[in-house]
Amino acid sequence: MRAALLQITSSDDPAENLETVKAMMADAVAEGAGFVLTPEVTNCLSTSRTHQKAVLCHEEDDPTLAGLREAAAHHGIWLLIGSLGVKTHDADGRFANRQFLITPTGEIAARYDKIHMFDVEVTPEETYRESDGYRPGTRAVLAETPFAKIGMTICYDVRFPHLHRALAKAGAQILTAPAAFSHVTGAAHWHALLQARAIETGCYVLAPAQTGTHKASRGAARRTYGHSLIVAPWGEILADAGTDPGIVYVDLDMGKVAQARKRVPALTHDREFDGP
Repeated sequence: MRAALLQITSSDDPAENLETVKAMMADAVAEGAGFVLTPEVTNCLSTSRTHQKAVLCHEEDDPTLAGLREAAAHHGIWLLIGSLGVKTHDADGRFANRQFLITPTGEIAARYDKIHMFDVEVTPEETYRESDGYRPGTRAVLAETPFAKIGMTICYDVRFPHLHRALAKAGAQILTAPAAFSHVTGAAHWHALLQARAIETGCYVLAPAQTGTHKASRGAARRTYGHSLIVAPWGEILADAGTDPGIVYVDLDMGKVAQARKRVPALTHDREFDGP
């Protein structure tokens, strides 16, 4: 299976972003991709809760989801929508940061709501409170496809290795890590974190990313790190997209997963312990 990771610079206009992704999907399919992955918040990257409330939709009404399901069916490919911001019916009005796996017939095979919220003060000028606008998910998700079992994670989840280990021990061969990573923390930690998750689990890690400065009609413009990565089960980086929008590819071989786990079968070596 050839996988294609789309690196994009989403604006806060979902309609504009949809057209960008559909065009890139067509390019990826022309290069032989049967599995296409997009970054976190593919539909709308915005720092304004007011704007998000105005343009985001419930899942059943979301035009980006409908358009990408239709595109996946048109091309006959598997599609991993890294995430969409969608409205929920929660009383507090918070959104969900939701990932979707779409089948070649356009059906939703799996959904995952981001568990870990990015509530940090990277610098005094760069502070995030994701949980103010998004409610955290509560369930880890393993999805089965004809070519691999996929463990679904999103962005800040990458800092929580127990989630990835649980997915791998449940059978995951691929871990998805779509992101809109801070350019500050990305430069410091992105590559090391993704390689560590691959090494610890013996999984492929596929991390399509947002990149650059994101056009905003309301609120402050965000900057993201880019560097969409494909990491092999032994930990080597197979592709790095740099900082420009574009596509990177990998021909997935699940034999590499089995080989890495045979060489270092750490997933079978857990031991109970006391303390601290």
